[in-house]
Amino acid sequence: MRISDLEGKAALVTGSSTGIGAAVARGFAEQGMRVAIHCNASRAEAEALAVEIQGAGGSAIVLQADVRSVEACTRLVQEAHAKLGRLDVLVNNAGGVVKRHPLRDIDDALYDDIVNLNARSVFACSRAALPIMEAAGGGAIISTTSLAARSGGGSRSTLYAASKAFVSTFTRGLAKEVARHGIRVNAVAPGVIGKPDKAKTTPTHQLEASIKLTPMRRIGTVEECVGAYLFLASGALSGFITGQVVEVNGGLQMP
Repeated sequence: MRISDLEGKAALVTGSSTGIGAAVARGFAEQGMRVAIHCNASRAEAEALAVEIQGAGGSAIVLQADVRSVEACTRLVQEAHAKLGRLDVLVNNAGGVVKRHPLRDIDDALYDDIVNLNARSVFACSRAALPIMEAAGGGAIISTTSLAARSGGGSRSTLYAASKAFVSTFTRGLAKEVARHGIRVNAVAPGVIGKPDKAKTTPTHQLEASIKLTPMRRIGTVEECVGAYLFLASGALSGFITGQVVEVNGGLQMP
């Protein structure tokens, strides 16, 4: 399916070397968008994705930054804008559980890692993108939150869940602030998705329990998340939608 109003537009997708971000970057490129693939440690994976996209006739560049740093976020957005020539869509996807710990055992360094990666990066990248989008007359910001933002998260992931709750609330608040500038701000909340790092961060028994509670009785795929991002990026499909969180969880949790 071709979404005609996305063709020729430019997007920065943070955390897009693997997982949901990579699938979104690939999906955008398939629609004729120019994509900035962002990585931090996974440079090789990002480069491989760019080669794949280019080989299929798409347009992609690779940018590296540690989005736990506000300064790095600002540079990343500005570099994407400069190299792509425009910035129509920002996807704040970088994030992760980092490490599961009981709250009483989380030291300040781990707190900073989790909160800066999942929450502060969304604030910093969005702030850097706003003047660019305002000058262009509009744009779309889409952030990746999580089912955990509403459920409180799984075992020993309270701080991760809280940081994702920030993303959901930030999305709603920012949407109100910038709607008058033609900027739509939404989020996607994946449930239990089969990502490369899932086995590292989620115990097997917890995955099995989630599957039993999911009406569809399975884990979702990263590709099944892409449609929500395409929908929210397209003004033709979602032009009157802002401040919303789209749940992609197989029915595990319903509004």
